[in-house]
Amino acid sequence: MEQTKEKIEIIINNWCKLLSIDLGWIDDFNMIISRYVQFICFVNKLKLSQQQKNSMELQGKLNHIFSVRFSPDGTKIVSSSMDRTVQIWNIASGKEIKKCEGHCDWVYDAQFSPNGKLIASCSGDKTIRLWNAKSGREIKMFEGHSSGVTKVRFSPDGNRIVSCSNDKTIRVWDVKTEEEIKIIEGYTNWINDVQFSPNGQMIVSSSNDNTIIVWDIKLCKKAYELKGHLDFVTRAQFSSNGCFIVSGSYDKTIRIWDVQSKKETKRLKGHLDAVKDAKFSQDDQIVVSYSHDKTIRLWDIKTGNEMQKLEWDKITGVDISPDGNTIVSCSDDGTIQIWG
Repeated sequence: MEQTKEKIEIIINNWCKLLSIDLGWIDDFNMIISRYVQFICFVNKLKLSQQQKNSMELQGKLNHIFSVRFSPDGTKIVSSSMDRTVQIWNIASGKEIKKCEGHCDWVYDAQFSPNGKLIASCSGDKTIRLWNAKSGREIKMFEGHSSGVTKVRFSPDGNRIVSCSNDKTIRVWDVKTEEEIKIIEGYTNWINDVQFSPNGQMIVSSSNDNTIIVWDIKLCKKAYELKGHLDFVTRAQFSSNGCFIVSGSYDKTIRIWDVQSKKETKRLKGHLDAVKDAKFSQDDQIVVSYSHDKTIRLWDIKTGNEMQKLEWDKITGVDISPDGNTIVSCSDDGTIQIWG
């Protein structure tokens, strides 16, 4: 029995080293087993960062990068940059495989379509452009915003695009016809983020007015508003199952909201400065965030505990792979790091 206890203590100590956590949170051995099994793949990937901080740096002549996102199959990354280009990267080789050129100003955001065949990007040139992800060729351009377009997202079925702009409007576009099908007005402050709900019927937006608003697309009206943040809300995104919304704010907190009750259910604290992004993993078990405090943090949704902290200077964007095993981050010095 004493020998078994000793072995268990060795295992726990090793796990704690991998997870960078203190023993204080451990209530019983069953909790350790549950947490270990749930995140074993993720932790095994991230433990490399304990030794060398980053496992890969993508090579290329890049300017300030605004965003990075994984492809649906997790084999590629798309980045948007101050050099007015959209770049597609192969994760395995770490090399650029396509560069999409055509924007006339900084490219603020880019995202793969749900089937991975298209890329949508938006820019300070007031346009949204659609690219063939395989050839890198521009195939469509959406015009209508009167100022720079800062965020763009595909609907879950890939048939629509939602965008927000410095013109303080949210617009919904038909991918096939390029037609603007909805416009949401009424904001008096900057809109920082927009995203479709998983069923494609709602849009969530966040703003410098400290609020999160969920919009009914069909009626083009506000469905409800979530209040609680004490400063600018930089991000608000639905969970994959549509039951929750995660938000990040300049008030240094990440909050989880229940969609049905419209109430805050968890508050994740730990960042020492403004939270610039927060998003769920695809299985809704993890939230990844980054902050002006120069850290990327990973959070266990069930417990609200911080799982991992990765330190890197000048972070401007972060994403988590579809399988939850890898993180990509970008920086204003033009580098992209793969953690895993």
